[in-house]
Amino acid sequence: MDDASSAPPHAVTSAAELRAIFGSVSTLASVKVIPALDPHCRRFIALSPFLVIASASKDGKADTSPKGDPPGFVKVLDDHTLVIPDRLGNNRIDTFLNIVENPEIALIFFVPGVDETLRVNGRAVISRDPALLASLAEQGKTPKVALVVTVREAFLHCAKALKRSHLWDERTKVPRSALPTLGRMILDQAKRDDPIEEVDARVEDAYRTKLY
Repeated sequence: MDDASSAPPHAVTSAAELRAIFGSVSTLASVKVIPALDPHCRRFIALSPFLVIASASKDGKADTSPKGDPPGFVKVLDDHTLVIPDRLGNNRIDTFLNIVENPEIALIFFVPGVDETLRVNGRAVISRDPALLASLAEQGKTPKVALVVTVREAFLHCAKALKRSHLWDERTKVPRSALPTLGRMILDQAKRDDPIEEVDARVEDAYRTKLY
């Protein structure tokens, strides 16, 4: 949609409308944003084994990508700089392709069992610095590249979303059998008739032998 005139009925199209609906920002929410990584942020990142990166191309097409590794895999170099190693994937490199066009990114860090999250916004560059990559090795494997993020702002996000979702509650876990295999779902979506047994075997082999 290019402008408000093309929006569907009942669409909210301005900041003024949003404020009329939601009211003013609470005092605590308005003051919580900080311009650097303080000790609380550093501790949160050190405990986090999982984050999601949001990026966008130069024409605004957005993407999100999960990153996971043992806790502390994201290294904080100083109060304004953190580094995220890349691990083996499917070579779509959507995040990297976006960053070479538009370096603005947003991160959200999760810690298992903790309902609060940490959000970090800033600008990223893709680094091939040999010494930096060597410091990020895991299980004897050095990443091909790493994201070096210059932090513009950081803030803690309250627990309401995770409390509502019961994300860490063992009683809400969904059995894997509730969904088809990854191979089955992708073949259906791509309308391909590859032998499902072979596809599932390749996926499982990648999970076992190609994490690093």
